[in-house]
Amino acid sequence: MPEVLLTLTDAPPPEAESAIADGLNAFNERQTGIAHSRPLAVLLHGANTGALLGGLVGRTSLGLFFVDLIFVPDELRGSGVGSEIMSRAEAEAVARGCTQAVLYTIAFQAPGFYQRLGYQVFGEVRSGPADQARIFMTKSL
Repeated sequence: MPEVLLTLTDAPPPEAESAIADGLNAFNERQTGIAHSRPLAVLLHGANTGALLGGLVGRTSLGLFFVDLIFVPDELRGSGVGSEIMSRAEAEAVARGCTQAVLYTIAFQAPGFYQRLGYQVFGEVRSGPADQARIFMTKSL
């Protein structure tokens, strides 16, 4: 093994994610000839306060739209805000050339919400309490 220092931490410095992502994106671009990975976010702000309440964070990459995180506060669930967030994100992903969306949710979170939006389960990994699982879903855009 080459002389390197490996650090295990639960508190990586802010620059760690960008250093790793930048290195991986550069490698991928060399392999494919395509600068492919772009962040995509739809942010949810309070109309009166401007406070950031939630939203969606994801990315587009080589024709795929990855939904990494989405959060809608309890008091706004069922109001249509979550569906609108997803609709806007998917529209932007299509504009960027994506043909598929991919996400995962946990059994107690929102699999029914995503299924109502046209997402289909393609895999499941059991974890945590016996009745829980990570549910992997996809949708054609």
